[in-house]
Amino acid sequence: MPLDITFGVSTWLWTSPFSTESISLFPKIKAMGYDKVEIAVEDPALIDTKVVKRALDEIGLGVLVCGAFGPTRDLTSADETLRQNSLNYIEACLDICVELGAPFFAGPMYSAVGKARQVSPEQKQTEWHLAVTNLQKACDMAQARNLYLALEPLNRFESDLVNTAEDVTRLVKDINHPAAKIILDGFHMNIEEPDIEEAIITAGKNLIHLQVSENYRGTPGTGQTRWDAFKKGLKAINYTGTVSIESFTPANKELAGAVCIWKPLASSQDSFAAEGIKFLKNWAGEKDKKPAPASASFIEL
Repeated sequence: MPLDITFGVSTWLWTSPFSTESISLFPKIKAMGYDKVEIAVEDPALIDTKVVKRALDEIGLGVLVCGAFGPTRDLTSADETLRQNSLNYIEACLDICVELGAPFFAGPMYSAVGKARQVSPEQKQTEWHLAVTNLQKACDMAQARNLYLALEPLNRFESDLVNTAEDVTRLVKDINHPAAKIILDGFHMNIEEPDIEEAIITAGKNLIHLQVSENYRGTPGTGQTRWDAFKKGLKAINYTGTVSIESFTPANKELAGAVCIWKPLASSQDSFAAEGIKFLKNWAGEKDKKPAPASASFIEL
């Protein structure tokens, strides 16, 4: 049986930061066959939600919203100003979700991205407690708007706090709030998870979103990702949400530097998106087997 899912793509594939003018991306995203656009909100002030909502409705494109958590947005910081700044940003993004009709706000909002250090068990526990306490506040804000928070594990090079499905499941359990849910990202999973299928099963009913790319952040179907394991895991938990392609454009030097993409990962960003959804639709509908790479050359060593 095919997967019962919808397909999305992140605006980060083409642009950073997203602004009102970025609605020019919507027609081609819809024409490629995507059901939803995943808007990456870096600066809420750049977005006129009325204009964006009208553009989405005119072409019948669904919407999801994710966030960006740099060093000034850190719920685990010892600096109360940075913690409050992060909560203010989360609240602004939740309001954008409401105005656009997105069901949740997603991202690694428990800490600042790139905060990866070796710390004492005592400091780790202190920061974990800060994450839990402040995410409970954020969950209250989400619940008041009938929304969820989708919390994302990151690989060890981007976070020392939450790296795996097991980690984020423990975080959700400690938060103990109905608004606390999970997003998994295949790129990070390919680094951190010994078993993709089991990781998805661990997230279970709390998994409300999945982001994918290849193991090297490239076009789905061109690398070493175990797509069969992803499919088995999603089937095991009866996942019916969205699978979104998330990668980044090297054209924006600040963004490229943040995610360490130093060269193009496809012939063009448009071909990345077009070939990616072609692969994913085939993957979601075909029998459980590891698909052959769509376009890659390998030398057996």
